[in-house]
Amino acid sequence: MRMLTIRPYLNLLLLLALCIPFFLASQNLVLNPSFENYKQCPVALGNLEKDVIHWKMPTKGTTDYFNGCSIAMGTPENFNGKQPADFGEGYVGFYMYAPNDYREYIEAQLSATLIKGERYTISFYVSLAERSDFAVKEFGIRFTELPVEVATSKVLSGLHYAQLKGEKSKELVISYSKYYSDEIKWVKLTTTYEANGTENFMVIGNFKNNRRTQKYQTKREITKGSYYYLDMVSVYNVNSEPLSDDIQLKEYELDSIHVFKDVYFNSNKAKIRGDHQLEMELLLSYLKKNSTVHIEIRGHTDDIGSDSFNQKLSVRRASEIVGYLTENGIGINRISSIGLGSSMPIATNKTEAGRFLNRRVEFVLRNPN
Repeated sequence: MRMLTIRPYLNLLLLLALCIPFFLASQNLVLNPSFENYKQCPVALGNLEKDVIHWKMPTKGTTDYFNGCSIAMGTPENFNGKQPADFGEGYVGFYMYAPNDYREYIEAQLSATLIKGERYTISFYVSLAERSDFAVKEFGIRFTELPVEVATSKVLSGLHYAQLKGEKSKELVISYSKYYSDEIKWVKLTTTYEANGTENFMVIGNFKNNRRTQKYQTKREITKGSYYYLDMVSVYNVNSEPLSDDIQLKEYELDSIHVFKDVYFNSNKAKIRGDHQLEMELLLSYLKKNSTVHIEIRGHTDDIGSDSFNQKLSVRRASEIVGYLTENGIGINRISSIGLGSSMPIATNKTEAGRFLNRRVEFVLRNPN
């Protein structure tokens, strides 16, 4: 009898063990990839770690964070020019080249360790700031087992990496046949990498000194450096990288609660943040394929603010999703929505990480026939 009681739990554990590797392989391993989720609206230069969730500065170089919520550090206009965000309203800015080998970098902790022998696609978008004097030809990437913390504001060199504890990858270089000099459009940089199974952290920047940096003078004399905006960083397993042809393959269980994984909200805000495009396209494709299925959208908040305020905010969050669906061809007669305020948390509201999880939207699919 005891074995009969335990067996369902063993079956569940086995199912989880089989599913987790696939899940980890199919998701973007970069947390907060488009810099939409922030601890506080930026008010000054060089405060990346204080402002943004899941990103840090590995050296004393002072990387900047810009977001449309700010006047001083807003988008599209900022101290180095004008550039609308490519995804949402936030992006970072940093020097890839500057006098006296000054450098700035960004570092991300991946949501899971890379799998040994597997190949990964790494990509991000860049745009040269208008007031830059130079454009560079290469962007560098380095993976490490442990976080990088080096007390320098100059080049993060191979010598620095050699002195770090834990495993380190060789530098990956994404090189352009010309130079990354586009000041209007965002340019996507992509490369592939075979993992050794110890990669937990990733640093992006220029790991070469000024003498070795391939650069092109843009004939401006304002900053005497090369300053780039950067947005939407991704690391995907090559074997399961999301492709447009796969969008039709997504299936959902009816009458179950599904939480949007890539739809985020900042505190007291209803505007969607995050890398949500693929997730929304998957849902749209399913609803168009299954034309009799109805969907209920449920908005939630954390416990910051009054019950009345949170109730209204949760309704607005649900309405954001409803608006997206109707604008993309889903009939309003198939959609219902409700705001539940802060009444149904899925995590503690005592920490920012917990409140972040509680600021969510869920959906339930039903077939009325």
